[in-house]
Amino acid sequence: MATPQVIAPPRSRSGSPTAGVQHVNVRHSSGFTVIGNHLAQHPDLSLLAIGLAAHIQSLPAGARVGIKCLTARFPESEARIAAALKELEAAGYLHRSRVRLPDGRVVTRTTSYNQPQASAAPASPAPSAPRNQPPPSRQDPTPAPPAPPAPRKQPPPPPPPHIPSDPHHRPAANLLAGLRRHAPQLTLSERDINALAPAVATWLDRDVHPTTIQHALTSDLPAPLRHPAGFVRNRLTALLPPPLPLPDTAAPRPAVIPLQDCDGCDRVFRAPEPGHCRDCREDLHVRASATPEASM
Repeated sequence: MATPQVIAPPRSRSGSPTAGVQHVNVRHSSGFTVIGNHLAQHPDLSLLAIGLAAHIQSLPAGARVGIKCLTARFPESEARIAAALKELEAAGYLHRSRVRLPDGRVVTRTTSYNQPQASAAPASPAPSAPRNQPPPSRQDPTPAPPAPPAPRKQPPPPPPPHIPSDPHHRPAANLLAGLRRHAPQLTLSERDINALAPAVATWLDRDVHPTTIQHALTSDLPAPLRHPAGFVRNRLTALLPPPLPLPDTAAPRPAVIPLQDCDGCDRVFRAPEPGHCRDCREDLHVRASATPEASM
């Protein structure tokens, strides 16, 4: 009897895919980052945005993730990286805000969320299982459904601008706030402006023109200028001009000679007493000096 020939291909192992990707997983003990499938398999994000989110989540706190830094790290252009960051912001994985530091500088603060629109509060530990309950079986693992997105915390609105209560200090506060138009290094915080306004008001009270004050504060600036508020305070104190001297009221005023009407020709002239003007006096003198012999 002939030996039967096996022409059918061998069957694959139960549960092993015959096509597509296959995984060889090695358990990490250090140097790894947990990325959720909601990010790695996001249906709307681009591949660049997903990879950029994974890179940002793997960085330590305080790492620089600006567009310039990411462009220097990866071959993608600034336009592509900026578009990917906007995708992550729209999906709730990233939030960027402008923050003013105590020294007056404005920086960008980036917050990364491993869950879309996740809260910054730490999650509470999961309750422990009862002692008598057997551990869950690993033969039929079922992935847990993704947690519903938490409502995004809206940043508090900025406080309204503070207007000095003393109207006498408002021109001084406006002058201090406008220094950054002429010298960006002198960008002062609102608190510093309110504290320095009385010193500037003293200059204005001493009849110093605002342009002169601006020139005194913005000329010959040191480089670098680390503490603009302290620099302005020192100049306002060291360069304060003295008050203008009062007018001298003790000096006698010159006497004013009154106006008189001439008795001969009614011409107006200045003289301490009424009488004749100069021309009339000369005529009278000529007539008085004429002799009778000269008239014959």
